[in-house]
Amino acid sequence: MQAVRTRPRPARLRGVNVRNFSIIAHVDHGKSTLADRILERLGAMGERDKRDQTLDTLELERERGITIKSTPIRLKYVRPLQDDGTGGEEYIFNLIDTPGHVDFNYEVSRSLAACEGVLLLVDASQGVEAQTIVNAYLAIDNNLEIVPVINKIDLPAADPEGAARELEEVIGIPADDAVFASGKAGIGIPEILEAVVERIPPPAGDPEAPLKALIFDSFFDAYQGVILFVRVLEGTLNPKDQIRLMNAGKNFEVDKVGTFTPGLVVGQSLPAGSVGWVAAGIKDIHDAQVGDTLTGKDRQTAEPFPGFKPAQPVVFSGLYPTDTEDYRKLRDALEKLKLNDAAFSFEPETSEALGFGFRCGFLGLLHAEIIQERLEREYDLDLIATAPAVVYRVTLTNGEVFETQNPAEFPTRDRITSVEEPYIKLSIMLPEDYVGPVMQLLQERRGSMITMNYVGKRVELLYEVPFGEILYDFHDRLKSISRGYASMDYEQIGYREGDLRKVDIMVNNEVIDALAVIVHETKTYSLGRKIVDKMAEVIPRQMFPVPVQAVIGAKIIARATVKAFRKDVLAKCYGGDISRKKKLLDKQKKGRARMKQFGTVEVPQEAFLAVLSTEE
Repeated sequence: MQAVRTRPRPARLRGVNVRNFSIIAHVDHGKSTLADRILERLGAMGERDKRDQTLDTLELERERGITIKSTPIRLKYVRPLQDDGTGGEEYIFNLIDTPGHVDFNYEVSRSLAACEGVLLLVDASQGVEAQTIVNAYLAIDNNLEIVPVINKIDLPAADPEGAARELEEVIGIPADDAVFASGKAGIGIPEILEAVVERIPPPAGDPEAPLKALIFDSFFDAYQGVILFVRVLEGTLNPKDQIRLMNAGKNFEVDKVGTFTPGLVVGQSLPAGSVGWVAAGIKDIHDAQVGDTLTGKDRQTAEPFPGFKPAQPVVFSGLYPTDTEDYRKLRDALEKLKLNDAAFSFEPETSEALGFGFRCGFLGLLHAEIIQERLEREYDLDLIATAPAVVYRVTLTNGEVFETQNPAEFPTRDRITSVEEPYIKLSIMLPEDYVGPVMQLLQERRGSMITMNYVGKRVELLYEVPFGEILYDFHDRLKSISRGYASMDYEQIGYREGDLRKVDIMVNNEVIDALAVIVHETKTYSLGRKIVDKMAEVIPRQMFPVPVQAVIGAKIIARATVKAFRKDVLAKCYGGDISRKKKLLDKQKKGRARMKQFGTVEVPQEAFLAVLSTEE
């Protein structure tokens, strides 16, 4: 929770001296480090507050070196005096930090919509990568002024001129006016600040017009309700104003407004062009979704800000506590996380094998990983996560169409007319030496090539791939094949019909619903074989043999057997007639058959953990 200082601050700004900008880059190109140097230069951090990745508020963000939640900050910049006597003007910078990962692409687009310009960071040693291109096009789509910054020029492997050329060749941004910098060493920071003043335009907007403000983020405060992060496009936002959330269709009264330092500081008003926060007693974070437009209740703007879309989970996974007594604790933890993450969804579900748990929806794989890790760390929970799945669209023989992400709910083959799966457009940037192995990997994942572009010694591959094929180990395999040099980004492009099957896993002739998977017909055998072999390794041996089978409908496609403990009933037979031995073996066989008939097999939690943590 962010602390709120209650000392009022007057908002005396001239719009011409305000700059709203963001820093965008591929993951690990030094965005947070550069933001730290800018904050230090402008005196936003005292000696006691200094730490790396200042704008990353979660411990997990700093540990992994990624930005998950965007954090804005208001900075004051005084231009240095020049030899010709110019300079000395005071500027207000609103720096809106953005997540860098593809899972949070929509949040990035809304944050960019709140700006007039961006600093586009390129690592001098890595060059232009997949998310560099995607983020640059997002900025171009929002009509933003782009200031290219070639970062990490102090590294031994840095090639600043080559990175600048790539920027020009791949994206078409002129590299003549690129700023060469190093966030770690603090090189080029004064030049970046001057570029922000000179090249990023001041915000437009009439303070007297009807109120129009874009919500680009929010979080839940236990005392004040939902705190909205807004960019005021038109009009002025004051305490006690009656406001309306246009897409939610709900009215509220403004309690407080203010700015970021990066903590929340109460102010008197937010005029057009400002970036700030609003508290209006909103109790449900779903009422204030990212991208919604805030306007006056009685004096409304003509139309909302374009491009709003409600957050839709695209990857689903079941979360179950390893100890069933932790179910209530897990539910409370999920409710608390949901307060600050409108894109996250969950609903109760029951598995015969794993007991009571929740089916959770995420924006992508990183989002799922972050949520699970936060649950385990912050709430001290031990969890089992089922294999992630996407949403499939099924047309039944009676003409009914329904969507499902839970393999356990998938109908039998005789009731299905067709199944559609989501597809993505996948962009991969990599050195030309690794093109062959990466294309082979994409072929294995049922990818079809759109185009291949050469940029110097690097190649951009564009493929259309089923979303479900990249959910498991694709990113790890890609990094392994390319020795870490390849980077990827993707966007969803809709649904296409596919020949998909539901593979069930049976242990001792009983279906284990938690291990059911939906897979393409060409991969059913290989996946079924992997799972049954793994299960046979980890299920404890019984007094009778236990069959582990992968089945599609009534057809068994793979089988492995957990061998039984065997008592040596012939131990006392020293020689003698063979019929005596046969009699003893037949008696043992009948006893084992009776035991198998009445015996049940307990599948331990370790078996699920072992299978669900395998590559598939």
